[in-house]
Amino acid sequence: MAQALIHSQSVPRQRRGGRNPSAIVLPKACVLAVRTALISGLALGAQFAAPVAFAQTAPSAPASVARHYAVPAGPLHSVLTSFAASAGLELSVDAHLLQGRTSSGLSGSFTVEQGFAELLRAQGLQAVRQANGSYTLVKQSEPVASGHDASSHDAALAVVTVVGQNANQQDRPRAYAGGQVARGARLGVLGDVSVMDAPFNVTAYTSKLMEDQQSKTVNDVLRNDPSVRMTTSDGHNAENIRIRGFDVNSSELAFNGMYGMLPGAHTPTDFLERVEVFKGPSAMLSGIAPSGAVGGVVNLVPKRAADEPLTRLTTSYVSASTLGAALDVGRRFGEDKQIGVRVNASSSYGESMLEDQDKRERFGSLGLDYRGKGWKLEFDAYSANQNQSNGSPLMVGFGTLGHVIDAPDPRTNALRGTWAKQQSEGMAVRGELDLSRQWSLYAALGQARYSYDGYLNGTRVVVLADDGSARGQTYNQAGYTHSISTEFGLRGNFETGVVGHKLGISFSSLQTRNGSASVMSSASYKTNIYDPTDALLAAEHGATLQTANNRYTGVSLSDTLSMLDDALLLTLGARAQNVKQLQATPVAYDEDALTPVVGIVVKPWGPSLSLYANYIEGLSPGATVGSTYANSGETLAPYKTRQSEAGVKWEWHSFTNTFSLFRIEKPSSISIDTGAKLPTLAVDGKQRHTGLEWNVFGEIAPQVRLLGGIAYTKAEQLRSSVAANDGKDAPGVPRWAANLGTEWDTPWIPALTLSTRLIYTGSQYLDAANKLEIPSWTRWDVGANYAQRVYGKPFTLRAAVENVTDERYWAGYFNDGFATQGAPRTYKLSASLDF
Repeated sequence: MAQALIHSQSVPRQRRGGRNPSAIVLPKACVLAVRTALISGLALGAQFAAPVAFAQTAPSAPASVARHYAVPAGPLHSVLTSFAASAGLELSVDAHLLQGRTSSGLSGSFTVEQGFAELLRAQGLQAVRQANGSYTLVKQSEPVASGHDASSHDAALAVVTVVGQNANQQDRPRAYAGGQVARGARLGVLGDVSVMDAPFNVTAYTSKLMEDQQSKTVNDVLRNDPSVRMTTSDGHNAENIRIRGFDVNSSELAFNGMYGMLPGAHTPTDFLERVEVFKGPSAMLSGIAPSGAVGGVVNLVPKRAADEPLTRLTTSYVSASTLGAALDVGRRFGEDKQIGVRVNASSSYGESMLEDQDKRERFGSLGLDYRGKGWKLEFDAYSANQNQSNGSPLMVGFGTLGHVIDAPDPRTNALRGTWAKQQSEGMAVRGELDLSRQWSLYAALGQARYSYDGYLNGTRVVVLADDGSARGQTYNQAGYTHSISTEFGLRGNFETGVVGHKLGISFSSLQTRNGSASVMSSASYKTNIYDPTDALLAAEHGATLQTANNRYTGVSLSDTLSMLDDALLLTLGARAQNVKQLQATPVAYDEDALTPVVGIVVKPWGPSLSLYANYIEGLSPGATVGSTYANSGETLAPYKTRQSEAGVKWEWHSFTNTFSLFRIEKPSSISIDTGAKLPTLAVDGKQRHTGLEWNVFGEIAPQVRLLGGIAYTKAEQLRSSVAANDGKDAPGVPRWAANLGTEWDTPWIPALTLSTRLIYTGSQYLDAANKLEIPSWTRWDVGANYAQRVYGKPFTLRAAVENVTDERYWAGYFNDGFATQGAPRTYKLSASLDF
């Protein structure tokens, strides 16, 4: 790989005590920390040297010739190193000018001058070409003569690795300034779309953010988003969420745009490059979700091998005493590095936040890709195993008591003796073929299996008195879900006069087979949420039999029209969706629906300001009516959720704001009293969510990054089973929510980054009558990352404290009016070393 020579010119400083202030100080404790892998403690080294780089030069191209560059985001010195390597030029840098600065990278065709201008935009720096063809980096206010000889400066040189380009980075939007989010995301059948060009509210979180925040699962990543709230207790067997106030369960995450391909409970971040969050219904873009979720889509993008070899070992510690290790290996082979291999493996074991509860988790994945001339092929496979014993987080009901009491210590183990086992495997293959420069074909096929056994959902008690006395019951169960997903389509670009078109035609199919055993329940037992007794365990469950066989197929057509040099973008599309229940028990079922989308983006004053609006629909399969209704056995027709949204996206230098105003109306099933012995269940209710969101990301200053926002949602019951509840708040949807994270690259230690995060959730109701209210809560997290080099290898220490003040609070709402608990104060430590 071509490399470039970057000289770092250190500004002379007065020495104190005979010590060079630019020298590297590497205490032995750093080496000890690597060897002991966090078991005997991590010691923090210190470096006060400015970043410098040295490598062999490559043949340079004329400065006036445009070339394609794909330089990933990161520290400015690393980005400039990659750019200089690609351009084959020599760059002289005053090291202190680069301290604490980051860059969003470079993607596209540029001349050398244009490339420098883009990379140094809003940095207050400029690159000046010298007489010998090299470049010097100076402040914009400093005049530099073109005959300046960079070698005349006193320079201190050290080796820094040139950051390699991810193999498929050209196929996805590049990282934004600061590296926490991407400039765009995959919008289902529309493909990858820039944030500023998308007529929707979308955020794509990067692997850099996951690593820096020590995110172990997807839910850890989603804690950065104010429109997302968790509906299961921290540490529970499954991770379910709500987006814009509507449920999205753990089985409804998408993998490269396909449903049904991911682990059924927790999805580790080990093998993920991006976590993309689309807000709002999306039946046209992504098809119907397996359980009919309409709040949004969380799409996961897998890692691929970069051009530069990677071998990274990460060790971790999480309180109370969970130790873990993860390995990330990436290689490319072939004369043109056309074959890529990415392997991720991790294991953790120890006591969880619950007293005396143990958890063991193992995960492994393989990602292969081949980059041919005009075609590419990708393959992914994974295996995930999670076992927990002697306990489960609690969910608490207050319907009998009639009011809410204080939350107990979340470390209290009220379900000793319960256990759960979960196992998932999946694989998928995807290929793309370029028919021409304008047209391409794609196809994908995937299969996944998920099985569970134990006390997964028997985690509820009902409070009977103010002293915490409660009644509990446990449930022993088992089951599985097997999924097969396919999609293929055609994408193309063409023009009709002055109008450009981006056309997409696709077909998708998802078939799921579900099985479960006869659930065994224990007798009721007495306990107390503050001082629990041992739980009464249910007997062994029955045999596992298939209970459902559903197939969802859809054909979609979309066209994004671009006019006025992309100042006006209009997206039109529709999906014909079929929902078929193949199993005769309870009732065979075959229904069709058409779901459209209309989106518009207007940029009246240039690319930094986008006005957008959309109308889009969601689709949910109808439920099968139970035995307590007069129409028992009937399967209700699929129903549509409708969203109207408008907003503004504003990019100021390297900081982006998104303001969104939306209204979502979703039908719901209600019980109707017809005068007969039993009521009738019908899709005749309605729930309306009206909201305002403000999302922010990027660098508000060269060394300061912000991520998060504020969300206001008014969720109303319009037609409920009880007329008195009409107009009241829907359960489980707080009016106000806020998530705001900050990162600061400290100027006195450039390798040290400090971070904070605020999470606020307003009060919310547990019941439709709005009588059971859980109070608002606020949680603070803090962290620090220290990046150093040990014997020439990148080494990063990370530390974080979540819920710093150790708040005890009811975090949110789960089905049927149960309150969930937030995690206690949690300590996280990790160390990563690249070999």
